Amino acid sequence: MSFRNVILCILLLGVGAPAALAQNQTDASGKTDKKEAKTDKKEEKNDNKQQVVDPSKLTAEQVAESTILIYGGLLGRQNLNQIRKTTLERGKIFLTDAKGRAETVNYDRWILRGDNLNKEKIRVDQAFPNGEKFSLIYTGDKVFGIYKDSVFTPREDATSAFQNQIWHGLEGLLRYKENESKLELAGRDKVMGVEYFLLDVTDKQNRKTRFYVSLKSYRVMMLEYEEAGVKYRRKFYDYRYAQGTLVPYRSVLWADDKQIEESEIGTTTFGQKVEPELFQEG
Repeated sequence: MSFRNVILCILLLGVGAPAALAQNQTDASGKTDKKEAKTDKKEEKNDNKQQVVDPSKLTAEQVAESTILIYGGLLGRQNLNQIRKTTLERGKIFLTDAKGRAETVNYDRWILRGDNLNKEKIRVDQAFPNGEKFSLIYTGDKVFGIYKDSVFTPREDATSAFQNQIWHGLEGLLRYKENESKLELAGRDKVMGVEYFLLDVTDKQNRKTRFYVSLKSYRVMMLEYEEAGVKYRRKFYDYRYAQGTLVPYRSVLWADDKQIEESEIGTTTFGQKVEPELFQEG
């Protein structure tokens, strides 16, 4: 059975990954008859051949839960919630303005995980080539900035872009239940020979994001959303496992047909102590 069908069978049968693995173990009492064991193995093998899941019959929730299972290292949201209680991430952002001018920004990102994205706390410190440094902080109900120890209100476009990273990002799908978002399966599409589920996630503020989920790996390879008449598209690359959870270490953002941002993660660590004072205004 293919990797994809293993994942689907786990979900459709209501069996967790550990339980599925345990089926291959012999009876702990040691009294299992060898002939019966051989018969059971043959029957199990035949059952596996029959349990080929048709992707066209999957529901939006089954696609979403399959994706969450993969990102959680086959342990799903339980593992994500346990491992990612805090996040410390360092990397670079390559920005391109409307005139085509490019600059590289170093960043540090701290996250205190909340029950949902409305209760999340996120801080991003940015250092620009000219030596300027400032921070953007998201506390769920508010976005503010800090520059030279002074609090300021960011421009509307900066606030919107910061919030879009959060609500139109991977966490919007991985935590759709916690956010009480709506799911809709908009069909399937093939891009450059790769087949995708088109999974739409709409949050309680009516922000809609379309996720392109690979039929083969159940990884999100691209997402799309629209704001103020501009169509945004973000692609994800260089997937790796960090502390047992799946992370794309590189992403590229387009506004209409123009690339405006490329992000590269240098290091990411989960579970380290993050001081709540980092997210306070004063």
